[in-house]
Amino acid sequence: MRERIEYAAAWLLLKILGSLPRPVARFLGASTAAFLLWLRPGLRRAAGENLRLAFPEWNGKQRRAAIRGMVRQLGWMGAEFARFPRYTKENIDRIVLLDGFENFATAQARGKGVLFLTGHMSAWELAPFAQALFGHPLHFLARAIENPRVDELITRYRCLGGNLPIEKNQSARAVLKVLAAGGTVGILADHNTLLGESVFVDFFGIPASTTAGLARFALHTDAAVVPGFLHWDSALRKYRLCFEPALELMRTGDDATDIRENTQRFTRVIENYVRRYPDQWLWLHRRWKTRPPGESTAYPSPDQ
Repeated sequence: MRERIEYAAAWLLLKILGSLPRPVARFLGASTAAFLLWLRPGLRRAAGENLRLAFPEWNGKQRRAAIRGMVRQLGWMGAEFARFPRYTKENIDRIVLLDGFENFATAQARGKGVLFLTGHMSAWELAPFAQALFGHPLHFLARAIENPRVDELITRYRCLGGNLPIEKNQSARAVLKVLAAGGTVGILADHNTLLGESVFVDFFGIPASTTAGLARFALHTDAAVVPGFLHWDSALRKYRLCFEPALELMRTGDDATDIRENTQRFTRVIENYVRRYPDQWLWLHRRWKTRPPGESTAYPSPDQ
């Protein structure tokens, strides 16, 4: 019964937002996101604590402004996601501007596959969807939602443009197969990762447990690692999907060193984007939750 109620609520919200004019849907999405965050004081504390760790020089006003911007971006993403059925290859350029696409095209032309390095920036769900509508669908890593009905609904929306999912917990063989065929795999590489699947690299000067999978795939396959991030351009009133040149991989011959150093390079790219657009990154996630053995927690309040 709970799964059915959750599914009905998710379906209804998507249908309502998707049927409204875009400005109204985005306003409603942002208002809903703000209300939901107000109901979750633990998430508000996590966002504030993350910002204190990343920008210790900031005052309370700056932190609150960044959180307000982040919440607005989350609400807007919900509205854009609900409108996916209305976006087509003919109208997507009214919403998203491609910037530096030649970098992606050059990497793709190598024929060894592309690893799309990205993070939870702005309306991140829109980035692969728009890329598919622009004619370059990809596979994306995703962890299944606990409610299978909701998971099927969300996956159906994500795949409307031609993208295909890869279950995150069973990804290795599927990713290698896609890269061997010259395809593209999108990987969100900016969340806390459990020990055993990660390496510790600096993120805002603090050791952060970071997925080692991206570096392992790149080193094993020689696929190009292309940073690609979506952000809202307030001057243009559009989202920019920006591709940077493929990153050069370090190869010393020592696997552990190569994985750690390349993961640090990837993380540094993500940090640079977060510093440029701090009000568009997902500060709700406890990025520094997992600590090196013997190190105490980075957060003063308990995880909620």
